Amino acid sequence: METYLLDWANLLLRWLHVIVAIAWIGSSFYFVFLDSSLTPPEDEQLKKDGVSGELWAVHGGGFYHPVKFAVSPPRLPDHLHWFYWESYSTWLSGFALFLISYLWSPSVYLIDAKVMDWSPAAAISAALAFLVVFWLLYDAICRTLGQKENGDAKVGALVLVLVCVAAWLATQLFAGRAAFLLVGAMIATAMSANVFFWIIPGQRTVVADLKAGRPVDPIHGQRGKQRSVHNTYFTLPVLFAMLSNHYSFTYTHEYNWLILIGMMFAGAAIRQFFVMRHGYKLGRNPHPWKYAAAGVVVLVALIVWLKPAPTVAVAVPQTVSYAELKPVLEQRCVMCHGEALQSKNVRLDSADALKQHSQTVYQQVVVTRLMPMNNATGMTEEERAMVAQWFKGGAKVD
Repeated sequence: METYLLDWANLLLRWLHVIVAIAWIGSSFYFVFLDSSLTPPEDEQLKKDGVSGELWAVHGGGFYHPVKFAVSPPRLPDHLHWFYWESYSTWLSGFALFLISYLWSPSVYLIDAKVMDWSPAAAISAALAFLVVFWLLYDAICRTLGQKENGDAKVGALVLVLVCVAAWLATQLFAGRAAFLLVGAMIATAMSANVFFWIIPGQRTVVADLKAGRPVDPIHGQRGKQRSVHNTYFTLPVLFAMLSNHYSFTYTHEYNWLILIGMMFAGAAIRQFFVMRHGYKLGRNPHPWKYAAAGVVVLVALIVWLKPAPTVAVAVPQTVSYAELKPVLEQRCVMCHGEALQSKNVRLDSADALKQHSQTVYQQVVVTRLMPMNNATGMTEEERAMVAQWFKGGAKVD
């Protein structure tokens, strides 16, 4: 029952996480587009009210006219929409998913003895420390350098170095799959913390000042905008890290940390292209094609670099029977996919069960080589070849 309930929790949390993440990323992308597409107002009354930019848009059969006030509106409206639960819900659902998927079974998902053979408690503590320490260091960089001359460039350079160091360190401590996801969770934690500790508190201070009739300090808007811009560049790297667990050829590579850095760099560069593209249309900056080109070049280089190496043929019989394959499954697979555990509701301890899951077994053992997880049971190349030969021979169990 525990495995069954964990699978349901995984399904529902993953569903929720994707939904709220779409809402958060969508609103973030929209406001970046909006800021980049605003033009000075033409109406004199808007200018007098302190409007710094406006945009006319058409969508869904209606026309929209959003305007932006440089610091604060002349009068606070009765209803003011806040954007924060999209961020909080994404982080909470993501952390809950990380908890039941990785921290609940650290020996299976978090620890790879070939990388670092340590206790589950130590691995869990280190994983949680990644989330906290990265935020503290990132926040310290922003606090100390963010408002100085060329602050954005300095912050960007140091954060890049910090992410690279974290990516390398994670792959030296954890299983590759967990390391990639942990780096994504680390950055996502900083994104949500930006909203919680800086963006929303700054906005609340502005609203409180308006209600009290006090002058509004523009520094709150500047700090919030800075952290919001950071979040938009973090988005594509985080999305890759979260999706990478489906593509074992990335995180199982000898230099998986370099692949992770390359993919995240490509995502940030491509995001820069889309951010600056709006300004280009209004004549504010040159065409940002160089950023897109840089991202694509990195992606192509990774594709070429990761192409499969020629494999040495393994001698196996022309046909492999179920009787010959059964001892391999009992030694390498049944401990997690038998009557006692039934991980992912997959059992391989009977002929009928194996036949039912034959396609999955072939995909996980031969094609993606994801199973056994981190090859904890030491499946050999000859044994993988036997699984392939048995499947190609019709997956017979009689």
